[in-house]
Amino acid sequence: MKKLTLPQENSSLFIMKKEIHIFFTALMFFTRIPCPKWVNHDPGYLRKSSKYFPLVGILVGSIGAAVFYGSSYIFSTEISLLLSMFSTIYTTGAFHEDGFADVCDGFGGGWTKEKILLIMKDSRLGTYGTIGILLMLAIKFAALQEIEVGFIPLVIISGHSLSRFIATTLIFTHPYVRDTEDSKAKPAAKSMSLTMLFISGFFGIVPLVFFMNPWIFITLVPACVSKIFLASKFKKWIGGQTGDCAGAVQQLSEVVFYLSIIALWKYIW
Repeated sequence: MKKLTLPQENSSLFIMKKEIHIFFTALMFFTRIPCPKWVNHDPGYLRKSSKYFPLVGILVGSIGAAVFYGSSYIFSTEISLLLSMFSTIYTTGAFHEDGFADVCDGFGGGWTKEKILLIMKDSRLGTYGTIGILLMLAIKFAALQEIEVGFIPLVIISGHSLSRFIATTLIFTHPYVRDTEDSKAKPAAKSMSLTMLFISGFFGIVPLVFFMNPWIFITLVPACVSKIFLASKFKKWIGGQTGDCAGAVQQLSEVVFYLSIIALWKYIW
């Protein structure tokens, strides 16, 4: 009688199960989407999950796109966009928006590395964070309104995936600077290999292919510039990045992508 054996660590089945676990770890950490009970915040898997951030973005963006598409049969474009934005914020628990607001507060009110990091860790929302996140959401809403209705679902999905890839490049290029071990985001924001970056790039860029126009890839340039701009500030003031910094890059590059789409259609497309 043949014995039942467990998959070996180098077998394709074992590798596939491990990658599925890593993906679900990313999904659990960055969204409220229900995951299997055997998934947890294991630091080892969380450290490798950054390569799947853009894939999580595709799922989150797809939820937003589906809500917009369904709502548009009943409500106006404006209401449908607001419902779409609400659905993605609810799905992620405002994870990245919170990071952007914390960065606004920290860099707006802090003048030393220690003070900036202390303010960003504070759960209370300050003046800079309130103004920053309100303006960010307003620009996002206004920009999506300018886009042709038929393209909005694809633009939303692409914006969420591409912006998360841009955020992972910050993890790749800049060291994690918090010394505390109690940060839940530390394993995900601490390190990233070149292979993981390529995987992240694939999932981040692949939705752009569905625009069926090579000009769309020009939007990568301003998105990368927005990351370089913020990264230079992070490097200057705190010497690297934190999870909040990655969230801020995600939010800014998403909005820059939407604005780039508008510019493309106005002057080139």
